[in-house]
Amino acid sequence: MRMDKVAGFRKKVLAAWAKRYLVPGSAVVSDGLNCFPGVVEADCTHVPIVTGGGPPTEGHPIFWWVNTVLGNLKSAMHGTYHALRAKYLQRYLSEFCHRFNRRFDLAALVPRLFVAAVRTPPLTYRLATLDA
Repeated sequence: MRMDKVAGFRKKVLAAWAKRYLVPGSAVVSDGLNCFPGVVEADCTHVPIVTGGGPPTEGHPIFWWVNTVLGNLKSAMHGTYHALRAKYLQRYLSEFCHRFNRRFDLAALVPRLFVAAVRTPPLTYRLATLDA
């Protein structure tokens, strides 16, 4: 899973994101929002499933998992941080994705954290507070 802070839900922004992060030939399933056809510029296919939102969306198997992950993200962020700041949003999302992508090997999570901590150089406050 990958989550990124984007400048807005516009076709041009999503096309640039898709070119950078998606493998050509990937299938992108969306709710039909007008910005998603931008992924076609990255040689991906777009499969819109227009539902109109609300309860019918929750019943669709693809969106059920998306809604579950987003609900878990919201609960994790509100349960972990005392305050949420927009300038740190990418860091919050990256941390959640890191744990989510490694959820099947929980025993290795702490040892991998130690290895990352030892290998990572000190981070200055100025660098930590830059917008990503």
